[in-house]
Amino acid sequence: MVRKSFAFLCLLIAAVTASAQVLETKICDVLAHPSAFDGKVVRLTGTVIAGFDEFAVKNNSCNQAINSIWITYPAGTKAKAGPAAMLTLQLAKNSPGDQAAPKRTPVTLDANKDFKQFDSLLSAQAKFMGRCLGCVRSTVTATLTGRIDAVDQPALERTGKMFTAVRGFGNLNRYPARIVLQSVSNVIPGDIDYSKPATLGDGQVELGLTADLPARAATAFGAEGEQNGVGVDFDVTNTLRKDDGGKGSVDSPDGLLLAVYLDGDRLKELALSEAMAHMGTHIADLREKPNGRSLSKLEAHAWSATILAAVNQGEKLLTLPGGYVLWNQSWSEAERQKALPGALSGFLTDWAGFGR
Repeated sequence: MVRKSFAFLCLLIAAVTASAQVLETKICDVLAHPSAFDGKVVRLTGTVIAGFDEFAVKNNSCNQAINSIWITYPAGTKAKAGPAAMLTLQLAKNSPGDQAAPKRTPVTLDANKDFKQFDSLLSAQAKFMGRCLGCVRSTVTATLTGRIDAVDQPALERTGKMFTAVRGFGNLNRYPARIVLQSVSNVIPGDIDYSKPATLGDGQVELGLTADLPARAATAFGAEGEQNGVGVDFDVTNTLRKDDGGKGSVDSPDGLLLAVYLDGDRLKELALSEAMAHMGTHIADLREKPNGRSLSKLEAHAWSATILAAVNQGEKLLTLPGGYVLWNQSWSEAERQKALPGALSGFLTDWAGFGR
């Protein structure tokens, strides 16, 4: 009896200790001082979005350049939710930079019914007339528990002609923090109404619509057989990579590897071409000016290339997650001048959670 009581007491103490190690916090607190939370297991609540190249939990009132934390599932997780497309950066084997993979405490996902509901809601595709890139039916408000990986300032550094450092997480490695998911609770779906266009933003966005954008994007992938550091994988990307944070195993002309992930089930035919134009623009922009644009400006430029690709392919309607209509063939010139920048600025600030 004494042994059983002692064993029960040990289990109780272990449970209390584990609970005490979870830090209750808020999204804005993490984003205000990211590195202070690096390696900590936290519990926070926010709105979760999964879109074209977004998979994040956000709070648009944080007043940061990026008001969201990227979401990643632990390695080996079998799940469906995530971005339809993503670009990740990694130093190549021949980079002169010294960057070893950090040692982090492993995370095990509790794939309970709350998680399954969470993953299902964020992977259910919206039914839509016309093109809707990465559009899902719902957002989700939920409480997330997981390990925070963070840096104070994402960066892509180049010395001379060679890249020497990559810091950051998520798409383009531009998010200062990510949460490696351990559990989900308090899941509340938020259905998106695609029957009418989303509310326009203020229109304060740099489009950079030039006719050469699609060709520039295509060139960024390199010629057939060319080893230019760009790789393309037609798969869902929502889990940690085995070599996360470390150098790659192959060389690149400028010491940088750029891995493009495209969900082949969600991006087909014309949609795939438009996604390639988007990602190719990111590749070209990052290699041209590694830190010359904020994430908001990088996305605005890439969406400009996407619009032109859609127009060149004769698309009648192009809509973004959240219901933002980026292109309508029936618009008059006056309507286009107002609706296009209004929709894109609204998407970037209200949906993606980017500041100026």
